[in-house]
Amino acid sequence: MGKERDGSGQDRPTTSLNPSAEFPPLSAQDIEALRRLGRHWRTEESVRALPVDPELRPAGPGAAHARGPNEEFRPDQPGELTTTPAAEQPDTPLGRLALRVRRVLLGPPLTSASVLRERMRKLIALPILSSDLLSSVAYGPEAMLTILVLAGTAGLGLSLPIAGALVVLMLAVGVSYRQTVRAYPHGAGSYLVASDAIGPRTGLTAAVGLILDYVLTVSVSVAAGIAAITSALPALAPLAVPMSLLVIAALLIGNLRGIRAAGNIFAAPTYLFLLAIGGMTLVGLAQAAARGFTVVPTPPVPATEALTVLIIARAFASGATSMTGIEAVSNAVPALRPVEWRNARTVLTWMVSLLILLFAGLVLLIHLNGLIPRASETLLSQLAHRIFPHGPWYAIIQAATALVLLLAANTAYNDLPRLLYFMARDAYVPRRFLHMGDRLALSNGLVALSIAAAVILTAFGGRTQSLIPLFAVGVFLAFTLSQVGMVNHWRRHRESGWRRRAAINAFGATLSAIVLVTAAITKFTSGAWVVVVAVPSLVILCLRIRRHYDRVRQAVALRPAPTQLPSEPESERDMAREFLPQRVRHLLVVPVARFDQATLRALAYVMSLGQPSLAVHVSPEDQEADRIRDEWRAWGDHIRLETVVSPHREILEPLAQYIAQLHDKSPDITLTVVIPEVVVDRPWQRLLHSRIEHRLRKALRRLPGVVITSMPIHLSEAAAQTAR
Repeated sequence: MGKERDGSGQDRPTTSLNPSAEFPPLSAQDIEALRRLGRHWRTEESVRALPVDPELRPAGPGAAHARGPNEEFRPDQPGELTTTPAAEQPDTPLGRLALRVRRVLLGPPLTSASVLRERMRKLIALPILSSDLLSSVAYGPEAMLTILVLAGTAGLGLSLPIAGALVVLMLAVGVSYRQTVRAYPHGAGSYLVASDAIGPRTGLTAAVGLILDYVLTVSVSVAAGIAAITSALPALAPLAVPMSLLVIAALLIGNLRGIRAAGNIFAAPTYLFLLAIGGMTLVGLAQAAARGFTVVPTPPVPATEALTVLIIARAFASGATSMTGIEAVSNAVPALRPVEWRNARTVLTWMVSLLILLFAGLVLLIHLNGLIPRASETLLSQLAHRIFPHGPWYAIIQAATALVLLLAANTAYNDLPRLLYFMARDAYVPRRFLHMGDRLALSNGLVALSIAAAVILTAFGGRTQSLIPLFAVGVFLAFTLSQVGMVNHWRRHRESGWRRRAAINAFGATLSAIVLVTAAITKFTSGAWVVVVAVPSLVILCLRIRRHYDRVRQAVALRPAPTQLPSEPESERDMAREFLPQRVRHLLVVPVARFDQATLRALAYVMSLGQPSLAVHVSPEDQEADRIRDEWRAWGDHIRLETVVSPHREILEPLAQYIAQLHDKSPDITLTVVIPEVVVDRPWQRLLHSRIEHRLRKALRRLPGVVITSMPIHLSEAAAQTAR
């Protein structure tokens, strides 16, 4: 198992997803700092003695049979409780209803210990990880021919040589990724390889390319699937975008149920597609053999552009979109059952072999049958009509194609959240992408992917041909950087046979770079400029996020352990001063609007703490200030009262300014502002109250050493006491 360095600068094992990744362990230096600082803490026994049992054990006769805390928390060992499902129940009827709906859609929650059981076996991993790659043969050949047809019949004649070159590219990149899986068996694919072998910023660039690839995978796959449906049922064409959004929502719900559940849901359509397209290819080749492989003449196609190297390059780059998803296995190695890397290589071999057979077979059949792209019907639909003019087979092929295209997005749903997880662990994206939901799915990554894909699909009107030009740049940017990283990896480690392995990766990197440059240049005006601009923009954004997290880490990290000798304990104590409870000085401040139960409860609370206390009243006029002072004296003047007259009737701002001035006078004092608060019964009733504690907290957030808290009085409880 390898090691890598996280955003806090400490080594950690590169393993599969970890439910505790949001809370990384302290480094040895931090532990030593804690040990030194803890020696200076003084805790009174009266503070350590608690007035309630923290283990929540039933007390008194018959307590064990009564409804008690142990229904929500189960004691496992001294100092440790484990929650039960009862502890996760919301308190409100609306919250309980939402939880029931969630359970119906997503299923019961899974424990953290179930993460190992959620891994995939090879027969499930194949459809889950290959649905994007294999389904791309439904639009990749058509994307290539759509460019060649611009040059007329002469251009279509080059379809087989270009397809042959694409097969070589598929084979080279597939073999290269087999080596990547073995060299980096802990996942993250291009991101981890490029980061480790080239540099963090290069890895970040590869990751951004993959992010764009995965978002576009969902958009293109869903749009292509809906196009297959509307080809068979043209009346549904106006509903293409709403239908696409419904499919994205269904994919999100299915993946939120967890990896294994998603695999069980989405495996069958991929296998159905393989059988349908494989069967059509065999029947089509048999029909062609029966007529001596005679090529059916294509309809006359007038050329709109000259057959140039540029046209050939554009067709090659468009056809290369058939390879999208080939990196999926290298990203998801830890999601497979042990031995992970060996199973991953087997799955990758199956995937690439099937891709080459299907792609080559379909291009050959399209050529033999003289088919050309048409706006009203996909090439796959034309081919199915030609091979199966009668019977139910055409409908089966179209249904299987539509299903697998719609579910091809599932590869992105499996890989993008995992990529964001690794990036969040390195502090390049928000930490919330580390969070695993109650079904052990990376829920925030799934939701982010769905929203981004829905926005792009809607913006482009659900048109596949409008989305494909955006595809190749991000995909082959990641391919190229990954393979260059592998060359550096072999040169650095120089294991047995490293020259041969490096040569394979160098060949894959060269071909990928050719496609990358070709796609960026030839498709720039068709939409690839969006990706060309988006990649550096997202890299800069990720670097800014990393800079922010570095600042936060430096601000809140434990101080390094002091290096003074034992003979200099005073220096060590000075360094630890701000962390010692006995060095903290307090002033409790209670804003007072009027005398009532809420105010008296807050005053009683601060007096019980035995710390210096101050009450503050802001009055709109002198008369009210005088009245409050009279009431204060009638109460007994137990706490010092300071009144502030605000002639322009502003309350919050003068109060915030007064507290800020107190802080400026003595910045070494911790000011705790205790605000009396009425807690209402219904959410809509909050609109009837000023909720000054939230506004004051926002106004004073910039001041260090100022604590804003509230002393609640619940409306229902106060009403019950009044009734008694």
